Amino acid sequence: MNVPNFGIRRWVLAVALLSMVVAYSRADAVTIDWVTVGDAGNAADTTTYGAVADAFQIMKFEWTNSQYVEFLNAVDPDGTNPNSVYNNDMGSNARGGISFTSGNTAGSKYAPKTNMGDKPVNYVSWFDAARVANWLQNGQGTGSTETGAYTLNGATTGNAPAVNSGATYYIPTEDQWYKAAYYKGGGTTAGYWDYATQSDTDPTAVTAGTTGIGSAGATGNFANFNRGADWNSQDGNVTTVGTNGGASAYGAFDMSGNVYEWNDLDGLAASGSSRGLRGGDWNNNAFNLSSSLRSAIDPSNEFDIIGFRLASPVPVPEPSTCAVGLAGIACAGWGMWRRGKRA
Repeated sequence: MNVPNFGIRRWVLAVALLSMVVAYSRADAVTIDWVTVGDAGNAADTTTYGAVADAFQIMKFEWTNSQYVEFLNAVDPDGTNPNSVYNNDMGSNARGGISFTSGNTAGSKYAPKTNMGDKPVNYVSWFDAARVANWLQNGQGTGSTETGAYTLNGATTGNAPAVNSGATYYIPTEDQWYKAAYYKGGGTTAGYWDYATQSDTDPTAVTAGTTGIGSAGATGNFANFNRGADWNSQDGNVTTVGTNGGASAYGAFDMSGNVYEWNDLDGLAASGSSRGLRGGDWNNNAFNLSSSLRSAIDPSNEFDIIGFRLASPVPVPEPSTCAVGLAGIACAGWGMWRRGKRA
């Protein structure tokens, strides 16, 4: 069969573009639900925190054990634990959520423990959270954990570096975290709630069923604190993200209770020997959940009451958007080849 040269060229173009679609449309190991924090240029709270000049996005839920397992298996397929990204307490402690099995095949040595995949990861340092941000910025998979959003170069202790210019994933500043949790929204002078459940009244402590799902679902002035969620033979424990009562005004869940979350205490432009924690945890009382309580600790600390969520500029680029665009081009190329063949 004789095919005109222009038809061959169009066919080759179509095949190449379709190959690009396959490459770009693969499902990333970790997908993230984001909420947008608008009302740019809002006023600070009476505590002096919460003023943010620009809109940004923050994770709707805390980073989970399942998401951290995907990170671990990608960056540490052989189980050598570079840069101490895995804390053994994740496996040995009942409140930790990730097991390690050295005999498993490469890339599957880490796994969520029973009923722990949808719980917030804990025993993570600020450096661990920064490495996750780097990994996301570098496309997941075999992407580097040492450069990108933060220049770490093997550091696991000492000063936490400032975020790099142009970071697309990062640990939120204290003002960003505070605003996402407590600001009432709807304007630049809307004011602030005392708790991230959109309330000035102490939340009610959730209980939990046998698999650790919080009793409140996704509504009401509830939070996981004060050792109220007894399950897995523990007097108080982490609970499934998003099941501990109402969201903040911007739609972010569990910013009061469950686990403390890292923030860049000193802002985006500064490095420092301490980093911030906000939001309280499953163990402490209601005051620790409130906007009045702030903490600053060594960024290398890893405890069962500490987790994280990340922030990002608006908008977050999604691979699926690229895939759709390429698919359209590829389909156009295929159509050209079909028309060329008929010609």
